[in-house]
Amino acid sequence: MSEVEKGQVMTANRLRDGEVVFLTRAGVWSEKIDDAVLALEPQAKAALEARAAEDVRKTLVTGHYLFDAERVDGHIRANHFRERVRTLGPTVRRDLGKQAAGTAGAFPVFKD
Repeated sequence: MSEVEKGQVMTANRLRDGEVVFLTRAGVWSEKIDDAVLALEPQAKAALEARAAEDVRKTLVTGHYLFDAERVDGHIRANHFRERVRTLGPTVRRDLGKQAAGTAGAFPVFKD
């Protein structure tokens, strides 16, 4: 059985194009959830909040927040439906959004 790490991921919307993005360990924003840093401790969560707030001040992103997630086999999985949808893009057609581009991560919103 795979080890599961539980923590939180920082997400926001990039201002230049509205794309959903995730904060990485390098302090940059990525469209891929698997690039996100998973904050396991309160100090790490505070550091992500501070970095996101700075990027809001720089008008790079807006609407930042932490959400519960877990890492399984090296992939990040959002624990709540809302963030799974944000990760994938439209749920009505799988030929659109990040799921069509292959950048949605390893976990679907719904199981087939």
